[in-house]
Amino acid sequence: MIFTAVVSPRHNMLSLSCALFWLWLHLFQFNVSNQSYSVHEDVLNKPWRPVPSGRISMKECRALRWGLMVFCLSFSSLFSLNVAMTSGVFTMFLVMHEDFHLSHHPIFKNLCNAGGYAANELGSLLILYIYSSKGIFTRRNEHKCTFLQRVVILLTIHAQDFADVIGDRMSGRRSLPIVAPKGSRIYMLCALPLFSFALGLFWSLGPFSTVLFVSMGSWVGIRYFFFRDEMSDQSSYRLYNVCIFYSLSVA
Repeated sequence: MIFTAVVSPRHNMLSLSCALFWLWLHLFQFNVSNQSYSVHEDVLNKPWRPVPSGRISMKECRALRWGLMVFCLSFSSLFSLNVAMTSGVFTMFLVMHEDFHLSHHPIFKNLCNAGGYAANELGSLLILYIYSSKGIFTRRNEHKCTFLQRVVILLTIHAQDFADVIGDRMSGRRSLPIVAPKGSRIYMLCALPLFSFALGLFWSLGPFSTVLFVSMGSWVGIRYFFFRDEMSDQSSYRLYNVCIFYSLSVA
């Protein structure tokens, strides 16, 4: 949401509130859908979640999941047809990820995640532009930022899977850390500093900012390679999100 606000035109509190609530609804939809299919791995990875902890049944979770899909589409239609279509695209990626079990494939899972991120970003931007006098995507940087976001997410989003290897293996998922446990960590070690350096050159950052930028990516990559226990992977993923946010907002 912060990234969307950065690249959007001038906005007011009404537009920000509407975009934030729209984004929150769709993230809620994703979380409910994900948890309705991941109860077996959540017992191992995240036992504090509502379903494995017994605060809500699987049947109730599934009913809430489909109800949220209808509600999100209906709510999106109040803004514009484009926002409703974006919500529909997000739902499509969600269905492919969960119901068609693309989350079990190391490549298609990343594609679905990148598509979901892009849909959330686009929907928020469309709502912000509704309350703006400018047309949609009028600034050149917006095209670059949205494209770079999708590329970076697509190529590195498996960073979230390292801490969930035990549960993913139990549920039959074939995430990259499971398919290539050593190679995926070597990839993170090399890719994060390289992406940071490439983005620094692309945005023409100064020497000091570029060094700081590359150092952030390098430290996260080093953590993924050398610190391999579950707690360390969870901390590395939090630092990865900080690094990704900075890399996408630096524009």
